[in-house]
Amino acid sequence: MSLSTLNDPVVSTRRIVTRTRGHRQGPITRLMSPSDLGQALRPFVFLDLIDLTGTTPHGVHLHPHSGIATITCILEGNVGFEDTVGRSGTIPQGGVEWLQAGGGAWHGGDFGNADRLRGFQLWIALPPDAELGKAESIYLEPNDIERDGPARVVLGRYGRAKSVLPAPTSINYLSVSLKAGERWRYEPPAGHTVGWAAVSVGRVLVPGELRAGDLGVFEESEAAMEFHAETDTEFVMGSAVKHPYDLVLGHYSVHTSAAALQEGEARIREIGVRLREQGRLQ
Repeated sequence: MSLSTLNDPVVSTRRIVTRTRGHRQGPITRLMSPSDLGQALRPFVFLDLIDLTGTTPHGVHLHPHSGIATITCILEGNVGFEDTVGRSGTIPQGGVEWLQAGGGAWHGGDFGNADRLRGFQLWIALPPDAELGKAESIYLEPNDIERDGPARVVLGRYGRAKSVLPAPTSINYLSVSLKAGERWRYEPPAGHTVGWAAVSVGRVLVPGELRAGDLGVFEESEAAMEFHAETDTEFVMGSAVKHPYDLVLGHYSVHTSAAALQEGEARIREIGVRLREQGRLQ
């Protein structure tokens, strides 16, 4: 980790090759999906930015997944949650939901009761030995997440900090806050040729500008990534060894083969039948 100011000399780093502001629908902006940028950024295959001002009783109804893990990071406000692994409650500001759906799980929740809700939901494609495994959910309080300098380590390991979440492959997912004028240099682990960053607040140079609502895709390389905060800035970023498998897509599922997809979708249909019998599906 390196934290400095904009007056320090700049060294050569990885370039941004793609920028997007995604597609917004209500309070959710889809920045990446398995049918577009997720193909290039796998194992990162899906990213939603959630930004809602004003309370609402609405949320996301119970829905299924298989073949992936989802990570929901709440940067401001709070959300309610429930899942078919048997957990329910509230994710507070700074908290994280991890759902490794594996061979099948359902989850959903509400948009909480704060005046503003802001956060990200990320999907990660699982390797063959985990894509049909047992579902697991873990909910982290803010103090459960270790920090190295300006970076909170949500998944993986960076500097002196390590996540308690079970990373299925070599992957880092960090939540970073910089003050105006600060510069932070991220040195990825060996083999982490996939890299991206998504900004929720402020503006940052990488060296081109990313502003709130932008997703920037870095060129495939093991070189460092340099972030220069023009204003107080919050962003999430990821790096990983590239997922070497094709993405075989269902509606809520991502697998490595058609056979695995068929099995995963059969399992989530079975869970759906039980949920309807219990009166939990609308």
